[in-house]
Parts: sequence; structure tokens; C-alpha cells
Amino acid sequence: MKAPVLQTIVPTRYWHQLEDGRVQCDLCPRACKLKKGQQGLCFVRANQNDQIVLTTYGRSSGFCVDPIEKKPLNHFLPGTPILSFGTAGCNLACKFCQNWDMSKSREMDTLADQAAPNTIARATQKLGCSSVAYTYNDPVIFHEYAIDVAKECRQLEIKSVAVTAGYICEEPRTKFFSYMDAANVDLKAFTENFYYKLTGGHLQPVLDTLRYLKHETNVWFELTTLLIPGENDSEKELEEMTQWVVENLGPDVPMHFTAFHPDWKMLNIPPTQPSTLKMARSIALKNGVHYAYTGNVHNQQGASTYCHQCGNTLIGRDWYILSDWNLTEEGKCNRCGTTCAGVFAPQAGQWGAKRLPIRLQDFAI
Repeated sequence: MKAPVLQTIVPTRYWHQLEDGRVQCDLCPRACKLKKGQQGLCFVRANQNDQIVLTTYGRSSGFCVDPIEKKPLNHFLPGTPILSFGTAGCNLACKFCQNWDMSKSREMDTLADQAAPNTIARATQKLGCSSVAYTYNDPVIFHEYAIDVAKECRQLEIKSVAVTAGYICEEPRTKFFSYMDAANVDLKAFTENFYYKLTGGHLQPVLDTLRYLKHETNVWFELTTLLIPGENDSEKELEEMTQWVVENLGPDVPMHFTAFHPDWKMLNIPPTQPSTLKMARSIALKNGVHYAYTGNVHNQQGASTYCHQCGNTLIGRDWYILSDWNLTEEGKCNRCGTTCAGVFAPQAGQWGAKRLPIRLQDFAI
């Protein structure tokens, strides 16, 4: 049956009018000030009739069932499948974006699939997924749509996972994360110069989001840093970043150091060497991070989870395939009894590395 047509332009809450007649969007620290008909940098929020509206509600760039480790999340229901989707646009302007065809798109035909929130929840359940990921582009910018999907998922006991840069203002941040169960946050670097020069944003709002998640929510979150040669991969910066994480977020927040591949506007930069990722992981562990990982390279040691107390392999990983599983049903090391931080089912999931593209129209009522 053909799905009903969704209203794709919806009003939003976080904005205010300026004295000069423009309207300021208050969703993220960019604070776009828009005349009638103008779009924000994110592309999906615009001034229509003197109010900020979301123009892409219910429209997606595609749906796919992925391994949850691909988000990456290594401590949230390992081995399980997660239904992933995004829209178009982004509120940062990263020159190294590796999803630029979606996040930088200003073309409506990028949004190929349409789905009401209850359709997504129902599809997630029928596909046997325990969670849904708001990913590919930053869900912060489709705030209203993501929250409505999360509400429907919660009714079916399906978890919601945000893959985000954490670039969001305080009030909408509180609303957004009240509906999220887990997140992977891009901590893109640890210098203001990097954020300003290569993302068009600022570091401090991201650090504020991380502190908020740790100290004011029950959201399980992990960090990812894409290491770009010559830009954010110095020993000094990695020392400062990992020390800040332990001091401000604690030792149990997992850190993922992933390899850069030339893309978008940084085609002249070489790929990250595996040795750099190993160095970053070693620095993190030395500074007290309990769980540090390498990504985008084949490194079983750097992908596996170890007990920080006795060194036992808790979860062995070969890319996205789990091998060892040495956690008790309570999520403790089966050798020494130390708790492994995270959200675990009594047994490992068996999804493996499969990637399954989905048409949501097939699940519409």
C-alpha cells in the first residue's frame, strides 16, 4: 500500500525574532540570522513566514541495517543490528567530511526515502533490530524528526542512538538527549584552531555537551576522533585530549581513534598511518582511559575490549565480527569479576559485518 504523504515542512521551537526583522535560529551555536526565505548553513532549517521551520521532516537519504560497532559503539549491545538513517545537510562545515554527499547536499533529490516516525519504529522491530541510529549527517539539525522517531521507538522498547558532533545549544540539547539512549560524539580535535579552520565551529560547545552527557544524563556515550595527519595527531594534543577526558568525563568513556582517508576538500592529505592510531591508543591507556580503540584499519588488538583490571580479553573483534565473549550475564569480567562499563545483553549479538539496505516504503501501512 502506498504510504500517505508526510508534511515535510514543520514549525520549530528554538528561534527568536531580531529587531532588524530577521529571525535567529537558536538550535546550535552557529546562531544563523535569516531573512525571509533564507536557509541556515545546515540547509534544512529556514525562515518561512518569520519563523524557523524544518524543511526535511520525514525525508531520508536512505535506511540501512548495520552492525552497531560501525557507529562506532563497542559498549552498547555489542554484536546487534541497528537500523541507521540520516537526512541531508549539517551545521558544521568540515573540510574532511567523509559523508559529504549527504551532509553537504543542498539537493532535495538526495532525500530518496520517506518515512513517518511510526513506520521507522515498526520497521526496526520487524527487522529484529534493538536500536535505531540517527547518523550519516548530524541528527541535531533534524531535531524534531529525530525526537518524534525516538518517541515511537521508545513505545516499542527500541533504543535510540545519536551519532553527532555535539554542536548544539543548551535548551535543545536537554530536549534532544532526553530521548536518546546512547550516542557517539565526534570530538574532532582538541584545539580551537582546528575547529575554527577545518569545521567552521568552536571547541567549547562540544566540551560542554560532553560534560552535560556525563554529569546530567544517563545516556551511554563514546567518543570518536578522526586523526588527520598534521592537523590533530600530535602527541601533545593527544596527551591533552585524553587527560581532559579522564579528568572531566572519567576513565570509563571509550575513545575511538580512527583513520582519515582523503575526501571532500582535503584530497591532498595522506591517509593516517596505523602507527599513529596505535600511538593515540597507547597515550589514552597511559593516561587512564580504560577503553581505547583504533578504527578504519584492520587491527584486532585495537578493536577488542580488555578488562582494565586484569587484561582479560572481554570482547574480541575482527573488524565488525565478534570472536571472544568473556563477559558474565551481569557485564563483568569472567576472570576477575571487574565490571565492564557499558550496556550489555546477557549474550553477544550475532549480526556480524552484514550491511542490509532497506526501503521503508515496504513497511508502510
